[in-house]
Amino acid sequence: RAKEIKTKLGTLLQKPDSTIDFIIPYPEKPEKPPKAQKPSPEEALQWRDSLEKLLQNPYGLASFRSFLRSEFSEENAEFWVACEDYKKTKSPVKMAEKAKKIYEEFIQTEAPKEVNIDHFTKAVTMKNLVEPSPTSFDMAQKRIFALMEKDSLPRFVRSEFYHELVK
Repeated sequence: RAKEIKTKLGTLLQKPDSTIDFIIPYPEKPEKPPKAQKPSPEEALQWRDSLEKLLQNPYGLASFRSFLRSEFSEENAEFWVACEDYKKTKSPVKMAEKAKKIYEEFIQTEAPKEVNIDHFTKAVTMKNLVEPSPTSFDMAQKRIFALMEKDSLPRFVRSEFYHELVK
């Protein structure tokens, strides 16, 4: 099974145009993915004042990411989600792998989805990655959270995306 996925990943990495036919094999009985429940207008209204609540709601997160994609700043939410996932990682080996991936994707200079953090934060994060721990990305994650809270959330709340949810 792992070999099968590895082969498909290898194929995917060689031909970037083939993402459409990249399909991970499913177990015999397909499990229904948890449907992101559309929030009540009341619930969505709480997001105006709490980025935390917005990001913790699967539907809210998906809506926010769509909005960020439209503004070409989706990497911030993706980075935040990657950090949340990273913090839940128990195995030191897996943690090191995820740390490297997060670093290469979001932190290093010229990264494909480089997040906008200051030099000091970047330096602290790189120092933390010498021995990856659950808190390695905390400072960078807090900076990106603050950026989304200050810049992206107010624009999201004024957007059509959001107005559709609170109707």
